[in-house]
This record gives sequence, structure tokens and C-alpha cells, in this order.
Amino acid sequence: MRMERRLFISGFASTLAACASGAKSQSDGVLIFGASRATGLETAKVLTARGEKVTAFVRASSDRSGLEPLKVSYAVGDALNAQDVRAAFAGKKFNAVISTLGGKQGEPMPDFEGTKNLVDAAKAAGVKRVVIVTVLGPGDSMAVVPEQQRKALGRVIAVKEDAENYLIQSGLQYTILRPGQLTNLSANGKLLMSEKALSAKPITRADLGQKVVDCLNDPKTIGKILYPSSTE
Repeated sequence: MRMERRLFISGFASTLAACASGAKSQSDGVLIFGASRATGLETAKVLTARGEKVTAFVRASSDRSGLEPLKVSYAVGDALNAQDVRAAFAGKKFNAVISTLGGKQGEPMPDFEGTKNLVDAAKAAGVKRVVIVTVLGPGDSMAVVPEQQRKALGRVIAVKEDAENYLIQSGLQYTILRPGQLTNLSANGKLLMSEKALSAKPITRADLGQKVVDCLNDPKTIGKILYPSSTE
């Protein structure tokens, strides 16, 4: 009787392990908006280096040269088009969504409308975890933004604050990162995360990409607005 019980328990544990393994293999990993350049690309590099599945949401005209070596999957569309964004989720089982959306000078700003579209699509698809990168300035963090940057980024800050608020009110498990100045230098690991707005010392996009992934995998960051800052 004891032998039968041990065999039953062993078989049950094997079944559970097989189910867990199957569930993991069925996951489509992480969907990244803004993955073709800057912080989004650095984030994709970190995730793929860890063996994670990544789908990059890109426009048809996006430069994919930085993504091609990473062997990511693609969802092609415009973040400003809600139908395109919904299509990216169709038939997929993403664990999470990351967004570093931001427009180049002279282009339409996807910061709010794009965020709204991805939040609505994530909710409809049952994806609960969303991490977005915005900018130093929304809310009370404006107090540490230099005057020159306030003037230069005034409209950008306002639109990104609207995007943050939409995500916060969505009921999703969000984390928001508000970096200050960003550089394209190599990662140096000299970066800390604070819940208090700090003065805007430059940080590297490579270091920020690592922190985005760290936040994604840390449940303690859910519901938090965090400020990446250099320790130098």
C-alpha cells in the first residue's frame, strides 16, 4: 500500500512538472513596443541574452538592423492604430508588455495614443504585466528637471504623464520608469533605482535596459513609479 502511495505521488509530481513545462513552452514571452532602437533595443538584447522569447512591435518602415542578430519575432504595425496593436496580441500568450514608445523629432507622438492602444489590447488579451519607460518630469518630479529641459520637453512631459495616468488607472500590474538624461555609452552598472525623484544625472540606455528587465521580474516593483539615476 505504501509502495502504491509513493508511486502515485511520484506520478502526480511528474504530471505537474510536465504541465508546468508545457505551460512555459506555450508562452510567447514578452512583447516590446519601441524595440527597434534606443532603450527598447537594449531591453530586447538583455531579454534575448537570457533566453527569453521576444516579439518586437515595429512599423513596416522601422530599421530592424539592431534586432536582426537577436532573432526576435516581429509584429508589424503602427502603435497609433488600435487595430494593428490588437492584431499583435491575437493568438499569442504574452507574459508581459514593455513599452519605450517615443517619437523622433518631426514624427507623430505615439506616447499617449500608443500607450492607450497597448493597454487596451493587453487588457483584452488577458496580459496583466506592463512596464513602461517615460521621462523625468511628470507629477512632482518636475521639480528636479532643469529649466532648459522643461522648456524643451514641456509637451513631451505632458503627453507622457497622460500615458502614465492611463496605465495607472487601467488596473494592470504596472511599473513606470522615469529616467532623466540618457546616453548611448556602454553599460557601466552604476545605476540605482529610487522611489524618490533624483537630480537628472546622465545614465546609459544599456544600463536602463537591464533595469527594465529587472523590474519586469520583480513583483515588488508592481504599482511603483521608479527613478533610475547614476551613482557617479
